[in-house]
Amino acid sequence: MAKKAYKNIWYCTECGADTPKWEGKCPNCGAWNTLIEEKVPGSRSKGTVSRSASPVAGTKGVPTPVNGINTAEMPRMLMPSKELNRVLGGGLVPGSMVLIGGEPGIGKSTLVLQNLLSIKSRTILYVSGEESASQIKLRADRLGRGSDNLYIVCETSLENIFEHVQALQPGILVIDSIQTIASDVLDSSAGSVSQVRECAAQLLRYAKEAGVPVLMVGHITKEGSLAGPKVLEHIVDVVLQFEGDSKYMYRILRPVKNRFGSTSELGIYEMVRTGLREVTNPSEMLISHAAQELSGIAVGVSIDGTRPFLIEVQALVSTAAYGTPQRSVTGFDAKRMNMLLAVLEKRVGFKLAAKDVFLNIAGGMKVNDPAMDLSVIAAILSSNVDMAIPADYCMAGEVGLSGEIRPVTKIEQRLAEAAKLGMKHFILPANNLKGVDVSRFNIRIHEVSKVEEAVRALLINE
Repeated sequence: MAKKAYKNIWYCTECGADTPKWEGKCPNCGAWNTLIEEKVPGSRSKGTVSRSASPVAGTKGVPTPVNGINTAEMPRMLMPSKELNRVLGGGLVPGSMVLIGGEPGIGKSTLVLQNLLSIKSRTILYVSGEESASQIKLRADRLGRGSDNLYIVCETSLENIFEHVQALQPGILVIDSIQTIASDVLDSSAGSVSQVRECAAQLLRYAKEAGVPVLMVGHITKEGSLAGPKVLEHIVDVVLQFEGDSKYMYRILRPVKNRFGSTSELGIYEMVRTGLREVTNPSEMLISHAAQELSGIAVGVSIDGTRPFLIEVQALVSTAAYGTPQRSVTGFDAKRMNMLLAVLEKRVGFKLAAKDVFLNIAGGMKVNDPAMDLSVIAAILSSNVDMAIPADYCMAGEVGLSGEIRPVTKIEQRLAEAAKLGMKHFILPANNLKGVDVSRFNIRIHEVSKVEEAVRALLINE
């Protein structure tokens, strides 16, 4: 029998484009050092792949005038998790393709399985390419839930998966994970650029033509981005990033792309023994309720997406014991903290150059809201002078290089969240309340324009 001929093709991991030879720069997207080599059958024309795998192969679209297209909104499928519904934009859209990525062990499979086990109205096919059926059953037992309409199949062949789909006709299809699935029409290994691109394209075709939502779990690289070609993110309708540190209990589900809703929403979960618990009011959990007031603690009001959070900022300032002052930051931008320290020394007169400064955002949260500048400065000064900030004080404001307090966005939402949690004093930038009716908030407002004024309001209680 004649030996099958192969040829080498170089694929770009960013855009998925192919070229017959290696180049330092991708000719399609211009990215450097992103071409990887794969073997493909020599008889196959460049970029052509058999499309017979999908069970809806042969279905043809009909050109329709734009005025004749029905724009009636398709009813969304509500998931059991309210946080997931918020991130999806109101529920799962029929025929949509959702990609969920995150670090190993962060809880991606737990999040998906936990929701699917609570759906009783649809037949669900869960395709696992990494775990055995018994492992998934053990996870379901740990979650304390069971289901007679959730079917598990351990399969890595795309053609075999579509055979199961045709036989079962599921209402939801889950692929865990896309990097383990391979099509027989390609000779490259599972997880390669060509396999990921081809399998995702076939699954997208099935989702759109059959009207069945497809949930895919994806791996991420060591840099934190989704593994595989960038074209994978362009193919799918929704990209969700499951973030968090396995050492902490909180998990954040953040939309990176959403064709059916906003990317400003986010969902928060807490990892407990029985799975992921929704955190409906994270501010209460991010603030300590210590009976004794301690120095070095300030409460800031941050906005992530459209949700306001009251976050506790902790700081410790001490004399440098080893000669060279240390700067240690957890959950905040280290460069920004160094800038704030320079502002305190130059504009306010606090000598911190010879002192160790340790900063921590409580609860393992990571914040990048500029409005947290004021609470960072307040916590550092409180620890430096060893004077506690009253527990009913909170603040929001961006600090400029000249020591001025700059206005922040969505101040009304920040005020409402602070008042809801019982805060009595709110320090905010001057002229930040234009058009805001503050009479409905049971909270005293302190307007400041410079860091010195904020220090007097906090530590001297003027």
